[in-house]
Amino acid sequence: MTEHTGRHASSQDQNETLIMPAIPGQEQPAEAHRAAGRHSSGAGAAEAGQKPAWPVPGSGSTWGDRDGGSDWPDTSDRPARDDRPARDDRPSAPGPAASEPRSASPAPATHRNGSRGARPLRLVWVYPDLLSTYGDRGNLLVLMRRAQLRGHEVEPVEVKSDEPVPEDGDIYLLGGGEDLPQILAANRLRADGGLNRAARQGAVVFAVCAGYQLVGHQFGGVDGEPMEGLGIIDVSSGRGEQRGVGEVVADVDPALGVPRLTGFENHQGVTRIGPGARPLARVSLGVGNGDGTEGAYAGKVLGTYLHGPALARNPGLADLLLSWVVGPLGQLDPSAEEWARQLREERLAATAG
Repeated sequence: MTEHTGRHASSQDQNETLIMPAIPGQEQPAEAHRAAGRHSSGAGAAEAGQKPAWPVPGSGSTWGDRDGGSDWPDTSDRPARDDRPARDDRPSAPGPAASEPRSASPAPATHRNGSRGARPLRLVWVYPDLLSTYGDRGNLLVLMRRAQLRGHEVEPVEVKSDEPVPEDGDIYLLGGGEDLPQILAANRLRADGGLNRAARQGAVVFAVCAGYQLVGHQFGGVDGEPMEGLGIIDVSSGRGEQRGVGEVVADVDPALGVPRLTGFENHQGVTRIGPGARPLARVSLGVGNGDGTEGAYAGKVLGTYLHGPALARNPGLADLLLSWVVGPLGQLDPSAEEWARQLREERLAATAG
């Protein structure tokens, strides 16, 4: 393995890539205690969409109306997996809260064990040299921005594919990629083991497209042959007959309290959700998993096919991930949400009718 020494991105590098300007007077930490990874340096809003008529899934779908009154699958009888908390232990989605001003000094981050300390919130961008298509780096920027606006100090870490994955991150981000980089990423992540250990210890994992597939049990290789995934979430993916390309609109599992999703997909994957996970959303436009659902989640692991980037177009989803680390979040000042609001309105209007 090639030896690397991590570097902090300069403030100029960060400001050139931020969706919104950097917060005056708030500098990135310059800690030297991280063994590997590069430090680097987003925007949001949420409005509920009207619930569409659900598509009827085919035989064998993960969907069902067991009691005649619910569109979402009943998982109360599912056993808890031994590597993540039972569904009842899942952190609750952020609820409505009064608007609160940004703290003058950074708020302490909540550690995964629930204690609070002075260290920054650690966002780990996994293998950007292999998994980062369709602007998926924007997911990192949005999480940074929305955490900073609430007074949290943030430490972003870029981990290249020849570097070990640190186990002390709070949120791990994986993006999309082509077939060969996806296979290489899966092989290296399995051999490294850091991401699996972090997930078992309670870290949040947010995976997009190829990243979503490889955190499951298996995915389709270059010729559709089954490839071994990481097994972090109970899903399995393969190669479908048709490619899903274009806009996606999907309504999120009500248990998560997140508004309608909007995004862009470009994949030929078909994903089946096992009993240890739940569908993230139901599709009203687009392909998603291929059975009327989109994405999946279990514990603090969440995967989706949505690019856009997903968190720029769905800031409510970004806030859900942050709340799984720091607890309930207050609402942001409306002026900080304006660009995200305009983007969502534009994309949802473009897909209406």
